[in-house]
Amino acid sequence: METLLLDRRTKEMVTEYVPSGELLTSLTRFFSIFSDATRLRILSSLAISEMCVTDISRVLGINQTTVSHQLRYLKDAGLVRTERHGKIIFYAIFSEIVNDVLLKGVEFLGY
Repeated sequence: METLLLDRRTKEMVTEYVPSGELLTSLTRFFSIFSDATRLRILSSLAISEMCVTDISRVLGINQTTVSHQLRYLKDAGLVRTERHGKIIFYAIFSEIVNDVLLKGVEFLGY
């Protein structure tokens, strides 16, 4: 039998609250989105203002194809939303929670 230094209650809490299965997979996918510098730059800019692909491309100095590809990825992940104005599609952060994650990262790093 394995001896643990943890008390029974703590062991039960760890067993109950540490993510596993589908939740763990979803969390891994969610946080992996923040591991790409281009996506972080796009999300940070959209936290300031909604923008179209052309504006994001010009402001950040990233080619439009890359911006479009990353926005599609972010939209599929549910982090950005779109709104069409005539022929132009504007992108925005889907939820303030996304901005909170970005800000917590900056805060953690001490900036």
